[in-house]
Amino acid sequence: MYTFESRVRYSETDESGRLSVTGIMNYFQDCSTFQSEDLHMGLSHLEQVRRAWWLNSWQIVVSRYPALGERIRISTYPYGFRGIYGYRNFLLQDEAGECIVRADSRWVFYDLEHECPARVTQEEIRGYGELGSPLSMPEAQGRLCLPENCGEKEPVTVSRHHLDTNFHVNNARYVEIAREFLPENFEIEELLAEYRKAAVLGDVMIPRICRTEDGYMVSLTEQSGRPFVNMKLKGRLK
Repeated sequence: MYTFESRVRYSETDESGRLSVTGIMNYFQDCSTFQSEDLHMGLSHLEQVRRAWWLNSWQIVVSRYPALGERIRISTYPYGFRGIYGYRNFLLQDEAGECIVRADSRWVFYDLEHECPARVTQEEIRGYGELGSPLSMPEAQGRLCLPENCGEKEPVTVSRHHLDTNFHVNNARYVEIAREFLPENFEIEELLAEYRKAAVLGDVMIPRICRTEDGYMVSLTEQSGRPFVNMKLKGRLK
């Protein structure tokens, strides 16, 4: 397991003064990036071999949002590699060691030279050592598909501040955009996200949203209706 410690910064909090959902996702993303960098298997290595790890899906479960100034510990470990996929868990613990956020994720290994997914080789996973055991997570539903009665919101055009080093919209930015269409007093307790197509600079995303029994379904789509990402946001009104 790879771990680093931090303290919730003001710049990472939302209007409630607690670590935002985007902040949580950024910590998890940073943690896996730090591990790869420390193993010399990070961005420079991947660029050299013309490969990339692209996030395919998230399941994030929040028991409690840490507050401004709170000391936290972020951890991650891979627990499986199969075909073109890698599987990785994340934990966010408070100062007492209690796990207050846990996550499961699936990643696709991508061949940048031929622009297609690539099988994960032993050479690419050699540094991670013995794989961990999967975290206990709530059972997630199958493929996320929106009902036909979803409402359509104002289009969002991809700008430079949405992009990451792959020149794609960063995975946390999609969730940040989706939250703009939720009620202000809606607190996310579980997030499911499936990334279908990478949005790039200048793309127009059509937000489609509908209420469910336990939260909201949100899709950011092309004008044709093809999704960039589908999300299910479970939670409650505060």
